Amino acid sequence: MPTRHAEATVLDGRSESTPRTGLILTGGGARAAYQVGVVQALLDILDAPRRGDFRNPFDILCGTSAGALNATAYACRADRPHVAVARMRRLWSRLHTGMVYRTDAPGLIRTGGRWLGLLALGWMFAGRRGPRPRSLLDNAPLADLLAQVLDFDRLHTQLAQHSLTALAITASGYTSGQHLTFYQSAETIDPWQRALRRAVPTTIGVDHLMASSAIPFVFPAQAVDVFGQTEWCGDGSMRQLAPISPAIHMGAGRVVVIGTAHRDDTHPEARHQDPPYPTLAQISGHALANIFIDSVSTDVESVRRVNALIDGGHVGRDSGLRRVNVLALSPSESLDTLALSYLDDMPREVRALLGALGMGVAPGRREGGTLLSYLLFEARYTRRLIELGYADTMRQTEAVIGFFKEAPV
Repeated sequence: MPTRHAEATVLDGRSESTPRTGLILTGGGARAAYQVGVVQALLDILDAPRRGDFRNPFDILCGTSAGALNATAYACRADRPHVAVARMRRLWSRLHTGMVYRTDAPGLIRTGGRWLGLLALGWMFAGRRGPRPRSLLDNAPLADLLAQVLDFDRLHTQLAQHSLTALAITASGYTSGQHLTFYQSAETIDPWQRALRRAVPTTIGVDHLMASSAIPFVFPAQAVDVFGQTEWCGDGSMRQLAPISPAIHMGAGRVVVIGTAHRDDTHPEARHQDPPYPTLAQISGHALANIFIDSVSTDVESVRRVNALIDGGHVGRDSGLRRVNVLALSPSESLDTLALSYLDDMPREVRALLGALGMGVAPGRREGGTLLSYLLFEARYTRRLIELGYADTMRQTEAVIGFFKEAPV
């Protein structure tokens, strides 16, 4: 019978006999606060005795969009995982929208007001020269925040000390049309290339995180160096055909995927017998839902189908395919509906701007919850998401323990 310490060693995922474990944090704007609660619960489950020598159970961290920010924050303190998550929770719990994008009237007029004006009256100024608005919102405050809270020197140290194997951040290249995976690792990992996908070894910094989280139309594109060439990049959730792929390429034999979409989020708005024409807020929310949701669930299904073929003996050893165990965790309730409960927490000026797109709550109707759920960086909402993530995961304790105790693949 194994001792208590031996049992914990199996559960922390870092023994010699277990495969490398990847943690994949998907996109979702403010929804990513949910991931903090999930990761905290995972650590509490795996380190129930709260041993002082508990090691980071995730060898490979992969993040997209706001998930890239969480992945990097965790990676910078991977040697002390409980401390890393506590710092992440503290930041998300004290967040307000102005820390992510400008919410003052002059700033909103300069971006959102001009953007909407150009959208409505652009035909009147077709020949007029001058700077055009690049996005609905200005997320310059986010760059300042990341520079303050992330210690990239510590990231280098964590990799050198083998507290983790690699960190990967994904972005979409507007210039090349390729989906890019920027990765930093202590060991040599050859870059890979597939159709419309390319891996880029680099030293990860704020510019990569800003590129990965540049939600299309909402936040401006970010210039990033790719093999000596400038590439304008947007949110990594775009054209992300295989979100699990980077972790597998970097050697993961099992992966934990933390999503931010409830299974019913594909139909978020209330039903009406005679629904009116959809507002821009509804259309924008639907577009973002497709960007952030569809590829993740589809890729998880694909991996599980390959596993079934391998288990059934239908795939030969020379196929190049291998079994990858997947644990997928996601919200138990709709974050769209939840966000609308905190609409009044959004700064008044931002509510007015988004109201022009059709977002709001009226008698018998609740619209724009999907768009709001991505942009509501307010503490009461993010704290609620953290609590939900923690509770959802603790209810899956048996599945979590079973996943980390599985035999090597």
